[in-house]
Amino acid sequence: MLHHDTKKSHIVIASDIEAEYESLSNSLKPSRVVGFLVDEFKVEDAKAVIAEAYVSESDVKYLLLASNNFNTISQNALLKLLEEPPKNIELILIAPTKSNLLATVRSRLPIIIKKIEHDVVEIGMNLAKIEYREIFSFLKEHSRIKKSEAKKLVEALFYRATVVDKLILSEKQLENFEMAYKLLELNSRVQSVFAMLLMSFVKER
Repeated sequence: MLHHDTKKSHIVIASDIEAEYESLSNSLKPSRVVGFLVDEFKVEDAKAVIAEAYVSESDVKYLLLASNNFNTISQNALLKLLEEPPKNIELILIAPTKSNLLATVRSRLPIIIKKIEHDVVEIGMNLAKIEYREIFSFLKEHSRIKKSEAKKLVEALFYRATVVDKLILSEKQLENFEMAYKLLELNSRVQSVFAMLLMSFVKER
């Protein structure tokens, strides 16, 4: 894992949200820490975070956002703040899994994984060199999986693309990953979702 200054804004993936929240709150002392620990992080929580972020500080202030479920609207509301935080404000997001966070959020902050999820799915395809026939066999193989399994596969594809194949994803590809989670939530056909994701990796020949 890359070394990262844990005193700067980042995302922590941890299986026990509350324990990680307590541990971070203590380790950041004596700096000022303002915490937001909720089971579901909603748009009103995002507004409270934004309001707190714009209270000017002469020293560094840490905003800890810990939740089992960050909803989409609340994450979108935080994007501008994550992109351009005010002076002396550092944001730390704590979530149980990366798939709970939008691709646009994940792309803005370094990610520290405290506990690797046991069920990371291995993807055997090289997305940098993917062929149509590989896509078709992948779609056929995964046509009947459950929504929860499909989400893990989306996560695995994102990991394969960015970490294993070291691809720099285009804005469109990032949007596709974000859209995939939303479509699966809406019970769209799994094959359609994966076709959309994988076709964006096929090189124009």
